[in-house]
Amino acid sequence: MSRVSLSLALALLVMLLFAASLAAGKVWVPFDAWFSNDPRWWIVAELRLPRAILGLAIGAALGLTGAVLQGFLRNPLADPSVIGISSSAALGAVTVIVVFSTMAPLAIFAGAMIAACASMLLLAGLAWRADSAVAFILAGSVLASLAAALTAFLISIAPNPYAVAEIIDWIMGSLTDRNFTEVQFALPFIAIGALLLFLTGRSLDALTLGEAAARSLGVRIARVQALIILGSGLAVGASVAVTGVVGFVGLIVPHLLRPLVGARPSALLLPSALGGAALVLAADSLVRLVPGAGEVRLGVAMALLGTPFFFVLLLRLRGSAWN
Repeated sequence: MSRVSLSLALALLVMLLFAASLAAGKVWVPFDAWFSNDPRWWIVAELRLPRAILGLAIGAALGLTGAVLQGFLRNPLADPSVIGISSSAALGAVTVIVVFSTMAPLAIFAGAMIAACASMLLLAGLAWRADSAVAFILAGSVLASLAAALTAFLISIAPNPYAVAEIIDWIMGSLTDRNFTEVQFALPFIAIGALLLFLTGRSLDALTLGEAAARSLGVRIARVQALIILGSGLAVGASVAVTGVVGFVGLIVPHLLRPLVGARPSALLLPSALGGAALVLAADSLVRLVPGAGEVRLGVAMALLGTPFFFVLLLRLRGSAWN
């Protein structure tokens, strides 16, 4: 399948899943109620539309970031959590909840983005002079470990059990009860971050030949690192800031689509963005249909999906080794 055909098919799938996201839930809203005086239209306009927009944008950001990182690091297991920006944004949000005792969307978003920007600066400082993908991933691992440790420390000193419950509920990741305020917060950062990540396409293609060969073709590794750090920080930081941590999207989607587009990293970027959007929209629609008064958290659902994916991947790798 050509990249254009695949992208068109995925775009159609995203549109269908976006429409399904507006209709699906504890209360189904049929399409004929969208353009009438049916009172259920309020559910679509006020509750499900911002949720669907965020699901589309966040899924695209995570899928695209995963594809870029896998291309840059030449590691098919890389995903946005590798470079520590997800953990750092979560740390910023948790800090706001613990220190200021607030769950206000603007405060949490500001805390998460400040922490994401700080992590970008720290990651740039750690990896800048090394001019190597290995140093980049090591710096990201250090940053992720530090952010996770500080988050655990803050949870342990939270002043009351209600704060701990709020933190854990937020960290699990969810699109529940999101509104247009969060859409306005997140969308500009995600859009700018995605644009920066798309600019790395040609350089990622050159890096498949090795860093030395890429430099001989005029690729500046430091510049590519800067684009990835800034783009990932803005896109992933804004995503985490409004939903909490939603994992595995950036790992699963490029893996599924790579056999369809070939080994060229730049050919995988747009399909991964569309595939990530489709995956998050589908998962968010399904968690609303689980029986019971509450909803399964989106981050939990993605973890349940990601674990068997890892298991299947392990079996495939073992099969290849035996052959």
